[in-house]
Amino acid sequence: MQLIRPEARHLDSYLDALRRGWSADNVRGAVAAAEELQAITGDPQGFLSSTEDREAKGPVVKLPDGTTVARIPGFKRWLWDTEFCGSINFRWQPGTTELPPHCLGHIGYTVVPWKRGKGFAKQALAALLPEAWALGLPFVELTTDPANIASQRVITANGGVLHEEFIKPAQFGSKPGVRYRIYRNAA
Repeated sequence: MQLIRPEARHLDSYLDALRRGWSADNVRGAVAAAEELQAITGDPQGFLSSTEDREAKGPVVKLPDGTTVARIPGFKRWLWDTEFCGSINFRWQPGTTELPPHCLGHIGYTVVPWKRGKGFAKQALAALLPEAWALGLPFVELTTDPANIASQRVITANGGVLHEEFIKPAQFGSKPGVRYRIYRNAA
């Protein structure tokens, strides 16, 4: 498995995952997948360009409750073996480790169900960390649900330490969450 920057030659495999019911949005799920399918159909190159937005020039971001917020800098990478396996994204605010309250962590990742259990999330996170360090961040934060033991294992395998338990903002259902930090010198 390798991380790749999304390109047109990979798009059919990504579309196949969306059509099979997968979505990178673990809260909005099928609704988010349908929105992405529509965006790709309408403007495939525009969609691909939006996966690398280091200057936050893209459109507003729709939160799970339907509200919208300003975009912050970020980029996506796709997990790839011989086909699309999942995605990992990184977002940040220049000059600070702080994130807006609606942004629960610097990094989010997901693996398609038919590729889980192969260590791809662990590999993807390890491969992405050097890009975070290149931006000068001393640590990155990742959040997950308290019951998501698989995700917690991915994070701790990459040097993550539990930072806090918290309640997610109302836009995310005011549910419990756990926040981990991976420090630059731990990775």
